[in-house]
Amino acid sequence: MTTSAAPLDLLLLPTWLVPVEPAGVVLKEHGLGIRDGCIAFIGPRAAALKLAAKEVRELPGMLLSPGLINAHGHAAMSLFRGLADDLPLMTWLEKHIWPAEAKWVDEAFVRDGTNLAIAEQLKGGITCFCDMYFYPKVASDCVHTSGMRAQIAMPILDFPIPGASSADEALRQAIELFGDLKHHPRIKIAFGPHAPYTLSDANLEKIRVVAEELDATIHMHVHETAFEVQQAVEQTGERPLARLGRLGLLGPRFQAVHMTQISEDDLALLVESNTSVIHCPESNLKLASGFCPVERLWQAGVNVAIGTDGAASNNDLDLLGETRTAAMLAKAVAGSATALDAHRALRMATLNGARAMGLESQIGSLEVGKAADMVAFDLSGLAQQPIYDPVSQLIYATGRDCVKHLWVAGKPLLDDRQLTRMDEQQLTATAIAWGQRISGHSE
Repeated sequence: MTTSAAPLDLLLLPTWLVPVEPAGVVLKEHGLGIRDGCIAFIGPRAAALKLAAKEVRELPGMLLSPGLINAHGHAAMSLFRGLADDLPLMTWLEKHIWPAEAKWVDEAFVRDGTNLAIAEQLKGGITCFCDMYFYPKVASDCVHTSGMRAQIAMPILDFPIPGASSADEALRQAIELFGDLKHHPRIKIAFGPHAPYTLSDANLEKIRVVAEELDATIHMHVHETAFEVQQAVEQTGERPLARLGRLGLLGPRFQAVHMTQISEDDLALLVESNTSVIHCPESNLKLASGFCPVERLWQAGVNVAIGTDGAASNNDLDLLGETRTAAMLAKAVAGSATALDAHRALRMATLNGARAMGLESQIGSLEVGKAADMVAFDLSGLAQQPIYDPVSQLIYATGRDCVKHLWVAGKPLLDDRQLTRMDEQQLTATAIAWGQRISGHSE
């Protein structure tokens, strides 16, 4: 209930309100009140209408849920969307993406690509995203200006990357950025060791020590392909996840991205360490990387969140579509139609992402006291009728074109499908210009 007699800044009256916590609940004819960027009231419509509010918005035919959380991506790679399709992962990386990055990636590329990704994600119902790409300060500036929420991970590799000549320099930049933004209300800086096969034990240990000192999250590609695991075993006799465990990196603030290869020992390590897994089904499918056994992880108690990966390998940043794919794929992999039901899928796309980032006390569910990060999905269309369970309809029958309104910390960033702080036409024109340069049609 409301905690003060001060008027609400905004009262929302949707047809359905899905708080995600408690699990499996759908509230019909309820209202949600916002004050000072936080949720101040959730209760029946009749009680809501008795409260003083500066603005009241009816949301007929709409489902109000926590904002979607995209737990893994490379935002600026939106400018490489479709550049090298239909190729195996290592060919895609070594022959196409890494050379393109060496040629094109600079601060302007990261700024324009990140802004493009932010706009696409906002229009798709995403209020928070995890980014792992070069020039993270530039990406942080974009997030700050946009009003969105993000975890920004500084990539760290054994070799030079755009913007950092060595692992030590990348680590130093990450520490500096962490210090600069540690009090930012919407941006969290993380450490982004790229993958086990691109980092030595010595550099991984440096990252572990610093992350522990700062209580920072670590975001890393792990067990993306069977080849990665096989190669590590052949060369060292040790699976990559076991190596990370031996080095002390695993834990509740470690985000293991992909995890398509999971043995019984791997599962035990994940459970024991309370490590989160970030599932990116469409990228894994497109690159034929393998299948993350989501239901097996879930039943074992592992926190599984969901990410789109970058638009260069997906090729969209559509988390609602990704969640639908995840639910379908989980059933096929588990051989059970009851695996990852619609309500759990929505939880994976919201609260589980918040938990992976250590932000579950602030975002990921609609609860009094949490930040008002929310999305309104319009379920009034022909393709959503009739509605028996609105959450099932959202996951299995609804596309991101049904995203109508979106708020981050109570501020509207999407209003009636229109971006409130970003110029969509300008973003589109800038992306087209980059595409022409990269494809060689203009200099």
